[in-house]
Amino acid sequence: MIRIALIGIAVVFLGILFKKGKEEYSLYISLTGCILIFYLGLGKLEVILNAIDKLQGYIVVNKAYMSVLIKIIGITYISEFSSSICKDSGYQAVGNQIELVGKLTILAISMPVLLALLETINSFLAV
Repeated sequence: MIRIALIGIAVVFLGILFKKGKEEYSLYISLTGCILIFYLGLGKLEVILNAIDKLQGYIVVNKAYMSVLIKIIGITYISEFSSSICKDSGYQAVGNQIELVGKLTILAISMPVLLALLETINSFLAV
């Protein structure tokens, strides 16, 4: 995490340095820094996947639910990443729309899990 924070601070300082003279370089530096941090963040995904596999060893969980969880993690990561790039480039409206569509996509993907939970609760109440 310290490495990622230092890369982020270095990118910001370089972006500020180039923003006064060559603003287009500032954008390229920012994009390069974002992609580098994104790549380093993907390494953390392996830890999450291992934890999910270990969780499945302790309790019986439907594979479809774990698949939904992994999709939600991916959607969150990609929508936040792309939204931040848009906002950093000065396109806040586009960034906000990306966030909104990301949230709606997560809601749509999680609906089967929510419905299964409600059916389970209903079966307990009916007995």
